[in-house]
Amino acid sequence: MTPYDASPSQAPSTTAAPLIDGFGRTVTYLRVSVTDRCDLRCVYCMAEHMVFLPKKDLLTLEELDRVSSAFIALGVRKLRITGGEPLVRKGVMSLIEGLSRHLKSGALDELTLTTNGTRLAEFADPLAAAGVRRINVSIDTRKPDLFRRLTRGGDVAKVLAGIKAAQAAGIAVKINAVALAQDNAAELPDLIAWAHGEGMDATLIETMPLGEIDEDRTDQFLSLAKVRQELESFWTLEDIPLSTGGPARYVRIAETGGRLGFITPMTHNFCEGCNRVRLTCTGTLHTCLGQEDASDLRAVLRAGADDAALVEAIRLAVDGKPKGHDFRIERSAAPALARHMSTTGG
Repeated sequence: MTPYDASPSQAPSTTAAPLIDGFGRTVTYLRVSVTDRCDLRCVYCMAEHMVFLPKKDLLTLEELDRVSSAFIALGVRKLRITGGEPLVRKGVMSLIEGLSRHLKSGALDELTLTTNGTRLAEFADPLAAAGVRRINVSIDTRKPDLFRRLTRGGDVAKVLAGIKAAQAAGIAVKINAVALAQDNAAELPDLIAWAHGEGMDATLIETMPLGEIDEDRTDQFLSLAKVRQELESFWTLEDIPLSTGGPARYVRIAETGGRLGFITPMTHNFCEGCNRVRLTCTGTLHTCLGQEDASDLRAVLRAGADDAALVEAIRLAVDGKPKGHDFRIERSAAPALARHMSTTGG
């Protein structure tokens, strides 16, 4: 039980008006980063020698619960725990177990997370017990040497074991892979076929210009329109109206029987139907991944705001949600945004 649980009189009304932005889009999906730290250092995501945030700057688990619960009371139906790598946050299971009460009450449809899979073998059973039924695992290659290089030292065997543990616990796994022109482009068909053969959906993601890293992203950018064209040279791809609440557009591959998603922020943005906002581990609310919008909910919380004031701050932020982003990757140009994906919440 968290302090927020213990004071039902403070809980926001579950009959509150939904969160609708200035363009008429209803926000029903919250992604919550619980840490900027990660036990891997993927070359397209982080600099090799990252400087992480001091603990005092992070929301406490109780604060994360309180803000998440306020969003749920305002109509959010899907909550995704992210990082960094969320499973490295000390006590994260107590947060997930606490938030699972909203699944039991029916206020929340889904509680899920995105993970790099390195700690799934340890956490799969408690996650399943907390009501997590579906997770995303980020893995860009199954080749041990390439995985080690892309992650700067990671062990792909740990990830594969974690995936098996999650499936054994009854959790559906979706594979996320960033398409990298120089590293895994040739491997993508095999990665998709492997995922489908193991009963998992797969999603491909275009690399995004977030945060300073040690490489020029233009060398790695790979258009998923080009990838799809290549896949269609030997597979039959059928567009399907599947929606999992996120930005992916899905196809079914006749030959594998599995589903494949494409997340294309660079070549075909998905802003017109965006229903998502992101809360960083520091309590900053971003209503658009690709804009420098920011609302400091940590300041609201730590100023002693009651729940009415917290709700007002959330509504004000959502009302200002931008119409869309304008990501571009240009050689030698600074990243579109200074903040890293690991800070924003993957």
